[in-house]
Amino acid sequence: MKKEKRLISIPFSRILALILMDIMSIIVAAFAALYIRFEFSFSNIDRGYLDKLGYIILPNIFLTLLFYALWKLYKSVWRYASANELINIVFATSCASLAQLILCISTDNHMPRSYYVLYWFLLTVLTCGIRFGYRILRILNNKRTSFGEKKTRINVMVIGAGAAGNMILKEIESSQYLSLQAKCIIDDQSGCHGKLLRGVPIVGGRDRIADAVTQYGIDEIILAIPSASMQTRKEILDICKETGCKLRTLPGMYQLINGDVSVAKLKEVDIEDLLGREPIQINTGEVMSYVSGKVVMVTGGGGSIGSELCRQIAAHNPRQLLILDIYENNAYDIQQELARRYPKMDMVVLIASVRNTNRINQIFERYRPDIVYHAAAHKHVPLMETSPNEAVKNNVLGTWKIVQAADQWKVKRFVMISTDKAVNPTNIMGATKRVCEMIIQTYNNHSQTEFVAVRFGNVLGSNGSVIPLFRRQIAEGGPVTVTDPEIIRYFMTIPEAVSLVLQAGAYAKGGEIFVLDMGQPVKIVDLAMNLIKLSGYKVGEDIDIQFTGLRPGEKMYEERLMAEEGMQETANKMISIGKPIQFDEERFMKQLEELRDYVVQEPDDIREHIKQMVDTYSYRSEST
Repeated sequence: MKKEKRLISIPFSRILALILMDIMSIIVAAFAALYIRFEFSFSNIDRGYLDKLGYIILPNIFLTLLFYALWKLYKSVWRYASANELINIVFATSCASLAQLILCISTDNHMPRSYYVLYWFLLTVLTCGIRFGYRILRILNNKRTSFGEKKTRINVMVIGAGAAGNMILKEIESSQYLSLQAKCIIDDQSGCHGKLLRGVPIVGGRDRIADAVTQYGIDEIILAIPSASMQTRKEILDICKETGCKLRTLPGMYQLINGDVSVAKLKEVDIEDLLGREPIQINTGEVMSYVSGKVVMVTGGGGSIGSELCRQIAAHNPRQLLILDIYENNAYDIQQELARRYPKMDMVVLIASVRNTNRINQIFERYRPDIVYHAAAHKHVPLMETSPNEAVKNNVLGTWKIVQAADQWKVKRFVMISTDKAVNPTNIMGATKRVCEMIIQTYNNHSQTEFVAVRFGNVLGSNGSVIPLFRRQIAEGGPVTVTDPEIIRYFMTIPEAVSLVLQAGAYAKGGEIFVLDMGQPVKIVDLAMNLIKLSGYKVGEDIDIQFTGLRPGEKMYEERLMAEEGMQETANKMISIGKPIQFDEERFMKQLEELRDYVVQEPDDIREHIKQMVDTYSYRSEST
């Protein structure tokens, strides 16, 4: 309590200065009202009125200060005064003027009728002048400073003349710490063209962006339309990225609803803003119905996919959430985040390796999970090409041990995170994931547990993805490295991919390989060029793009299905089911046991053993 009082207290010297100025304004307003009433001539003022004024002035000062205190005029921070403070002033002066009228009548010190109106008006003006004067002087000083420091100011264009744009302009105008200077506004509403918003001209619609950048010397563009659709944002950003200006944007509509719009909330424009499609929606009711009240385990729960799985599962009221990860730092981060957001949720964080049979069995025996999401895996293609045995140990044997425990302890549903690189794999990571899919399919045919896999492609912003790499390279001045000018990939955001994983799990009946629709494929070189432009640089002049050639095991394009697999639709058009490919399960399980015993010997030919299990796997030997 003492700390709170200290935070909201106002220095006594400042309150005393305000009181003294208010007393002066009361006296000035009273005499000025009589002066104006008698035609701006002191000689015309009846001596009796001056005597009456002298009689009531002290009690009037006391009553006025009392009403000022009641309306909190001594508690507001006037450097940030707004319409609320103005309303408080009007109510306070109105109450004080009414109290003076009652005082005059009750003490038989009647004043001219017009005096009371003039007094109220003058008192209001003087009180506002005292309190808003500091803010006005501060704004004028900022403008004077901006004229004297033109070279250090950043000229800004704001796109959007709505509430969010207005709040951004307000902060730029009032803050002495920002080096931004709003020069012009763009808005597609033709009715506001040619008008001013907070003194900044609204110069036209999006077709005027390029011309206005040149005309006003714009350095930075702020997109302040949080309610705009993804298609509208893409169309505007496609124009902006060609201007060479740095771009920033408000993340979304909820900031405006919460009144949380400020320059501090602006973010760099993300590459997903240019994908040009609305975020994928799922039926949250279906997810809720099978997650709510269940004990849910997420392996690899600290990774980019695993941690987002934990976030979305936590939002659907599980009875208990088990987060399992080998890397304690990641596990700690997601633990602290969820503990803040869901303090009442039963959450257990376990540090363990999926390769440790005894540890995994102990965990399953103790906690008895109903649903398991298996996201623990080595996934970095080039690194796994140089350490293929580790890919096999972690991805294949780790998955096998988790599957065995789920089968033994009768888990209701097991969802494995797979990848489109498992389709006709050309790298060991993809090949091991295909083996994992085969493990899932085999155990589903012989277990009470419903085993399924969910297959999707590249995830924007996940650990090891190209976007963080490109950002680092741009920050270092380039070059931005792309393996091949024709290489293409499917992309999806982390929340989208995870939400579809959750819904696919709700559809599961056992044995399915769910395939997520990733939209249209995107050229990696186009991503690189767009990101360079969004950062305010010119491709080839400021930042170069360098082609390095395909890395070992890398494809020019990814596939979602093998030739033998058919496609079956689900209730969500973004989720399809690949028809399982039949194989000799007895032979496969024998090969799996041989692989388990062989890989621990650290052989040099592990790829050949995987090739015998996954006949669609093709790789280049060291000699070729």
